[in-house]
Amino acid sequence: MTQQISFQTAKPLAAIYVRVSTQDQAQHGFSLDAQEESLTSYAKALGYEVFKIYKDEGRSAKNLNRPEMQNLLKDAESRKFQAIFIYKLDRFSRSLKDLILTIDKLKEWGIDFISLQDKIETASASGKLMFQIIGAFAEFERNIIGDRTSFGMEKKAKEGGFIAKAPFGYDLINKELIENKENAQKVKQIFEEYLNTDISLTQLAKKNGFTTSGIKKLLQNTTYIGKVKFANRESEGKHKPLLEKDLFDKVQEKLKNKID
Repeated sequence: MTQQISFQTAKPLAAIYVRVSTQDQAQHGFSLDAQEESLTSYAKALGYEVFKIYKDEGRSAKNLNRPEMQNLLKDAESRKFQAIFIYKLDRFSRSLKDLILTIDKLKEWGIDFISLQDKIETASASGKLMFQIIGAFAEFERNIIGDRTSFGMEKKAKEGGFIAKAPFGYDLINKELIENKENAQKVKQIFEEYLNTDISLTQLAKKNGFTTSGIKKLLQNTTYIGKVKFANRESEGKHKPLLEKDLFDKVQEKLKNKID
């Protein structure tokens, strides 16, 4: 009697990556559980066995510096699975450059990339082309949003609003710069001491608890004469100046001519 031996073909392994930020979940309902359930079913329908589910919760997709994303890429390089499944391109990354470079790496490692909602897969030439086209439009949309944001910030600066964090001598209260009496006095003393003595920047910094570069930035900060700055453009601010312009200008002249 001839013995029949059956061989069971092992299924290819799939990694599932899911990501959600608090804002995404509140506005669009892309919950981790919903993504995981959809992707698990999709992977199994295509004949894959799920190797592992990688979850980044409350993480932005502006770059790839996310804990589980890094674990995913490390395991991909080690060829622990044959494909990566994601729910949508923006779950993986919002940077076209990161997407394209990562896809190229995955192809080099022999790993396919499947996006459920975008109907993208890199197992074929047409799939990769569609990925690049959709990724280009996603990047274009991000740039439009970025332009609008920059325009809004520039408009705010021109109107005298303050954008960055409060410099030494001020407190930021309800998005407005408010003079900190104690530190404001110290700012004036620093300017006067630098102007009227032979103290070096290094000595002045050490004396007041700053680095040398930090004290130089303080001495060059036009916020102290009532200015706000954005994209290298200065406007008149709404906040109270801490210094007379004459004192500030004299310090700038000394900084320009002095080798510290």
